[in-house]
Amino acid sequence: MGGAPDRGAVRRSAGVAVVSPFEIEEIFPDVAVGSRLPRRQQGTSAQALAATLIADYTLPDRVWLPSAAIVALLVESGVSSGAARTAISRLMRRGVLESSREGRHSSHRLTVDAAGELLAGGAWIARFGDRDRVWDGYWTLVAFSLPEEQSARRRSLRAELRWLGFAPLYDGLWVSPDEVNPTVERRLGAVAFGALTVFRARQEDLAVEVSRNPVDAWDLPAIAGHYQRFDERWRPLLPQVRQGEIAGAPAVHARTQIMDAYRRIPLLDPQLPTELLPAGWPRSQARDLFVAVYDGLAGPAEKHVRAVVSQAAAASRADAVRAQTVVRLAATGTS
Repeated sequence: MGGAPDRGAVRRSAGVAVVSPFEIEEIFPDVAVGSRLPRRQQGTSAQALAATLIADYTLPDRVWLPSAAIVALLVESGVSSGAARTAISRLMRRGVLESSREGRHSSHRLTVDAAGELLAGGAWIARFGDRDRVWDGYWTLVAFSLPEEQSARRRSLRAELRWLGFAPLYDGLWVSPDEVNPTVERRLGAVAFGALTVFRARQEDLAVEVSRNPVDAWDLPAIAGHYQRFDERWRPLLPQVRQGEIAGAPAVHARTQIMDAYRRIPLLDPQLPTELLPAGWPRSQARDLFVAVYDGLAGPAEKHVRAVVSQAAAASRADAVRAQTVVRLAATGTS
């Protein structure tokens, strides 16, 4: 991606929301996403879990998985067999999965559209926090004014701004440290044509303390708290991962859970330049923890998924199963 990851580049590609699709509508419900990937419910829905499991072990080649194997993996993760079959059916209706049949046995794989979206989102998640960004000191400001009777349009604009990485410094003035690109202009113009002004500027330090720092537009303590909870949940698992004590279904389940937890972080942390953040900001620490667990369990998890698939299909199909890793994810997708 060149330099620090551009928070908006992957988000804006082709006008499709491509990162963490299970989380997008939960956090920004007014944003229309480009796919029909499942919304994340309380905890993790069976549909979201199924899509994550399939993506983790079949991308980028869109390997076919027997329906029986998908159901078995979901059951191991605490989903009932009935709910697992329902989740698969609903993902097919959404256009996330496609199916094939050989006699009495059916198989499923991700559709081209869903695979592309998940690959792009996975690549951005994998690159998130991998290096410090270079910042020129300029802020992008969006000023807008919409009448009260256009409340729905105002909500859509605010949701779009949040999705693009902006935060409200004041009610009608939103800020971002990122530069503007044509796609941002197009997306904002679609919801607020003729009602906003965009400009780039530096903050002036006044002699008296009457100005508000743009960084105050983000609730950094709340974001730091999310990082802390992530660390408290997953760091105790590291010794077991490093000693090879987690295998089989628990390895698959842990990888799915930590991906589900970590992919929310890039939506909450705007990846502000280091000079704007408190000392010891935990972004890189959280990324290192995620990599250690997710990649550390890739081998045993892949072995288990292959074993489950081999019970329901030919060995050649099981051999095509391959666990994703952060390195592989970062190398896929384009921004």
